[in-house]
Amino acid sequence: MQSNSKANDVVVIRESEIRSNFRALDIRWRSAETFAILPSNLPLSDEWLDAALQLLPQAFCTKHFLLLTSGSTGQPKIIVASRERAEHLVEVIHRAQDGEATKETICCLPLSYSYSFVNQWLWSRILGRRIILTDGFMRPNELKVTLDAAHDAMICMVGAQVSLLRSFFGGRTFPGIIRLHFAGGRFPQEQLGPLKQIFPNATIFNNYGCAEAMPRLTIRLAEDADVAANIGRPLAGVELKSGIEGQLLFRSPFRAVGFIENSSFRAIDDNDWVDTGDLGCAGDNGMWILLGRRSEVFKRFGEKISLPAIDAALKRVWCGELAFYRETDSMGENGHVVVIAPHPEERQVKAILMELRRDFSRPHWPLRVESLQRLPRLPSNKVDTGALKEQKDLIVRWSQRY
Repeated sequence: MQSNSKANDVVVIRESEIRSNFRALDIRWRSAETFAILPSNLPLSDEWLDAALQLLPQAFCTKHFLLLTSGSTGQPKIIVASRERAEHLVEVIHRAQDGEATKETICCLPLSYSYSFVNQWLWSRILGRRIILTDGFMRPNELKVTLDAAHDAMICMVGAQVSLLRSFFGGRTFPGIIRLHFAGGRFPQEQLGPLKQIFPNATIFNNYGCAEAMPRLTIRLAEDADVAANIGRPLAGVELKSGIEGQLLFRSPFRAVGFIENSSFRAIDDNDWVDTGDLGCAGDNGMWILLGRRSEVFKRFGEKISLPAIDAALKRVWCGELAFYRETDSMGENGHVVVIAPHPEERQVKAILMELRRDFSRPHWPLRVESLQRLPRLPSNKVDTGALKEQKDLIVRWSQRY
């Protein structure tokens, strides 16, 4: 399917078209037809996309927009969102983030990513602020020039980009950035010092949500907590609760109205409690605490293993990229493998092992520590955990002995 083509009255716009004709997105927003924004390198067939869009009920074929997400599983899911709800959410986010002083926003993430689309493109449209598109760290020199020229600017990033930021721009400062937002993964709490050196005038925020929330549920100032797991307080109008098994559920007047997944469409009712896919609990002073995704908390030899806790410990000694994939050992017990990038020096591997042995008993240790030059990523820029073990340059740095 080509850019600007139709299926079931839905206009499909590829990200490459937005870059070549930026006004096309504004025109689509003002028109009645529902449209879908998709990555240019969408790893799905035209037949799959046609079939998925045919599932959209006619009631959602006007005044809505569609975004593709794959979460951390890699399985495609089309989120159906209301334009009116999204516009209201932008206004709520703007107030919560004290964004009035911000005059422009610099995109270093794809606009097909809900975080960038709502927080940046729609924000710039509604508030009448300037938006600057870049290719992010794919062209670091061009990004550097843009950041150097920034004036009262906002930038939105994911935590995994911090290692790239430090690698390319460590030792530089960009005083024109006054708002720095993180979402789409673990908040880089341990990197606040280096981030403040690079962006000395920036107020830093932890933004939490999911694609079904479209995409924001909570916001907190970086300084309001000292652990990454603290996601702050819900936005005005948003409700959170813990389910029976500790799953974090939400209700929001801004959330998506439905989604297409596994060859079916499901509407989301206003009274539905929607599962974020994370485990969480209420903290102090109205704050909420993430306990990890369900797949990241499991039992091994009777002990509860928390991959987020291991992640936090290892990031005290490793400033590069880090990810996990699950595996069972020769005894059939659940386990995990740690993958770091880029390829480390031997002393860095030893530091990681020392941190593991100091903070965790043996059941919590990974089955192996492996390394890649760069972690594989999904179109949303999240780590493609399903592809980790298939990478050709994967090197085993350490493995448990039984």
